Amino acid sequence: MNHNIVLIGSDINAYYMARCVHERYGEVPDLIAAERIRFTEFSSIVNVIYYPELRTSEGFLQALLEYGKSHLEKGRSLIIPCHDIYVRLLLENAEALTSYYVFNCPSLDIADSFLDKEIFYKKYADSGLDFARTIYYDCSVSRTEPIPVDMVYPLIIKPGDGIEYNKHHFEGQPKVFKATTPDNAVNFIDKVKASGYTGTLIVQEFILGDDSNLFDCVFYCNTKGKAELASFAQIGLQEHSPTAIGNCTVLINGYNQHGGTQEVVAKLKAFLENIGYTGFCEFDLKYDNRDGKFKVMEINPRQARSSYYLAALGYNLIDCLTEDIFEHKENTFALVDREYLLSMVPKSVIKKYIANDDYRAEALKLWRKGRKCDPLKYSDERSLKHKFYLILRAINYKKKYKIYTNTI
Repeated sequence: MNHNIVLIGSDINAYYMARCVHERYGEVPDLIAAERIRFTEFSSIVNVIYYPELRTSEGFLQALLEYGKSHLEKGRSLIIPCHDIYVRLLLENAEALTSYYVFNCPSLDIADSFLDKEIFYKKYADSGLDFARTIYYDCSVSRTEPIPVDMVYPLIIKPGDGIEYNKHHFEGQPKVFKATTPDNAVNFIDKVKASGYTGTLIVQEFILGDDSNLFDCVFYCNTKGKAELASFAQIGLQEHSPTAIGNCTVLINGYNQHGGTQEVVAKLKAFLENIGYTGFCEFDLKYDNRDGKFKVMEINPRQARSSYYLAALGYNLIDCLTEDIFEHKENTFALVDREYLLSMVPKSVIKKYIANDDYRAEALKLWRKGRKCDPLKYSDERSLKHKFYLILRAINYKKKYKIYTNTI
């Protein structure tokens, strides 16, 4: 590599970004991480440097300054955050780190407007994006008020500030909660408040449909705020366990049973360019059969855990950054529309648990043709421990889908 590349994080997102580096340069990148996670702990394609205090502002700055000062032989390092908390910490400490690092992320104001869901839905209400009906519940209020009677059940309840929500634990704490009755909603809100979370909860009317009504859209916007790359993929399965619900496990890029891909992507592209967005982002959408619109559930201000499929289609995510930041190359916008399957689960899970018959048939066809990938299964991965972990993970997925029925 002509320039040093360092990744922040140790989850699946960090692993596949390291894979992108390894595929492009044949070199093992450094990962700076707070905790040992099996995705990266035993891998042969990463060098993980652990800083237990990395998730604090002081610990993050100390770790990054220490690393940056010792890696200036190739100039400033390209730094890539792989988790929301590291995006925020990087942007909060950008001025102190600018002598040692380069990166392409959105501004702190934009990142926070995506990460704080109350700000997100209010700020972009008139942006042209489509949303489910939404209200806001203040958990700092002592008495738990009932949800307004004109909200149609079931309802989705999720934290306005996911980073803060995850600091307060309670038994059975879900990533997203589906309330089926008014009492059900109040009981859940009481649990959240009792945990110590005092922020806002987002309450939305549930959009009907199985996992195949969900869509994934990844964008790369260059340092000048121009969109250069986009994908649009229909999801077939998401995680069904309460703590992981919302994470994609099966998707097909370039597949959309409802049509209108070009129009939706054009709308999302215009939105990003209008607000001056820079860097990677991922839209989580759900198709609403009632009005034929793709409703935006959230926008992640980074590449997501499933975004590797772009690299498998010939658009290495590291190239997006290096061509932009180091080579100052501007690329013409491209919508990657070739059909391709990403699956993090065994074929047997696809056969048994994808509810949409046509989608399941398409996924299995792509599997047979070899037009598929799993970001964790890399031919150049030499670690036997990593490979053994993937075997156990596949077995565990079969168990999880048998135990948990999707309710969202």
